Amino acid sequence: MNPQLLYEKLYAHYGPQYWWPGEGFEIGIGAILTQNTNWRNVEKALANLKNHDLLEPAAILLCDTKLLSSLIEPAGFSHQKAEYLRNFCTLWLENPSPARDELLAVKGIGAETADCILLYLLETPEFVIDAYTVRISTRLGFGTSTKKQFWKDYYETSLEKDVSLFKEFHALFVVHAKEYCKKTRPICQTCFLQSDCKNKIIDGK
Repeated sequence: MNPQLLYEKLYAHYGPQYWWPGEGFEIGIGAILTQNTNWRNVEKALANLKNHDLLEPAAILLCDTKLLSSLIEPAGFSHQKAEYLRNFCTLWLENPSPARDELLAVKGIGAETADCILLYLLETPEFVIDAYTVRISTRLGFGTSTKKQFWKDYYETSLEKDVSLFKEFHALFVVHAKEYCKKTRPICQTCFLQSDCKNKIIDGK
């Protein structure tokens, strides 16, 4: 199996995922808030920001730090993420179309967050690599590396550079990791990719 065929099998099984939630600058805020937490918590934080008209960079920079931290508290690490949001907003007001290296130079924005912003907010074909992608890719036998940059290069050279494709593929990796390819107890017996998997666990073995 190759990456394109994997995408087709995942898409056929799960259908379109319609990621990323939100629109406009809210997408960038969500990309930062979702670090080390789940999307349900992020939705609560985004709702708080929306209720206070704080989904724009200028508004966030003018907001009192304590208030900002309290509003995004559901997403965890609120003081830290408040700083990260301010850093991102400062960059955005200076340049609303930053390149990847400019995003990576901002404290609080790593490779995964930068690529989410580029792909979902700026519609740039950057393949997002997260722990789910690495887990599924290694179990399927595409490679043995645990380095995210390896997998980013792998998928970007194996697939047509298409924003819609990259968006859906990332979302499909996430849903498959949650439904079947779990970290400690993968559900291999009923997984539709069982025949393609090099590390499947059948009958507890």
